[in-house]
Amino acid sequence: MTTLGLEVIPGNDMTRIRVVCEHQRGLIYVVPAERSWVCEKEYLPAHALAGFFRELTALENKEVQGLMQQWGIYFRQLPEEQEEAKAGAAES
Repeated sequence: MTTLGLEVIPGNDMTRIRVVCEHQRGLIYVVPAERSWVCEKEYLPAHALAGFFRELTALENKEVQGLMQQWGIYFRQLPEEQEEAKAGAAES
C-alpha cells in the first residue's frame, strides 16, 4: 500500500518527492542543476523548490497565478537568517 501524503526519498544523484492522496499521485524529481550548485546535497531539494517558486511567482504571469490560486498554492519568500537575527536583536 502506498503511503498517503508527501514522502521525501533521498538518493545519490537525485531526490524524489512522492505526492499521493486518494485522488492524485505523482513523483517530483530534484536533481543537481545550474542554479542549485551552491547548496549542500541534503538541502538541494529545499533550495531548488524555493528558488523555483520564487522565480515562478516573480514572472507575474496571470495564467500561472490563476493555476496556483485554483490549487490553493501560494509562495512567500522568507528572510535570510542573518536578517532574522538582526531583527530579533533590535527587538530586545
